[in-house]
Amino acid sequence: MSSVTGLDKRLQEVLTRPDFLEMRGVAKEVPIFIQTYSPADEDQLRVVVKGAEQFLRKQGLRVKQVDLFELVLQLLEAKGYLDVVLQEEAGWSKSDLFDTLQNVAEPTAALVPKLMEALGDDTQISLITGSGRVYPFLRTHTILEALQPAMVHHPVVLFFPGEYSQDADGGSYLRLFGTTTVSKIENPHYRATNLDYFDTKSS
Repeated sequence: MSSVTGLDKRLQEVLTRPDFLEMRGVAKEVPIFIQTYSPADEDQLRVVVKGAEQFLRKQGLRVKQVDLFELVLQLLEAKGYLDVVLQEEAGWSKSDLFDTLQNVAEPTAALVPKLMEALGDDTQISLITGSGRVYPFLRTHTILEALQPAMVHHPVVLFFPGEYSQDADGGSYLRLFGTTTVSKIENPHYRATNLDYFDTKSS
């Protein structure tokens, strides 16, 4: 069975709930929710997210959908690197390409400010995709650690192709593409909620 089977209906139910939209219970945390899925279901996931965006708009909600990869391309273009990368990438070493992309889209100084600009101030809910497409030069846990609580004023759902877990001491771990390598989120202000465990029955 696909990891996104039934996800469309669950998103419709959860993302329209008043307690979710009003961020009840997350006053001391960054209101970011992680929705995991299998990397094999990437194409289906994109269809589901597009459908969720359309559904939310029909409910009268102000929603933004942002792809991290597209955001990186915008940064490259704004800094005059995009044409250079497209034309000369084949002749570059992997390390040179990696360093260029990582420097241009450095999370704290470049990507996160661009992301917050894309999300906007008048948004009620944001859907973020593309975390697998920007790997390995941008890692999801690094982006999340760069976010500060004061930056996020509405619920944000980040779709992640892998696993997300939290241990007893409150540590958070992201495992991309089902690999054995685990990235621990060190930011003490960061307490993302796994949307898989968000209670759809509570009020």
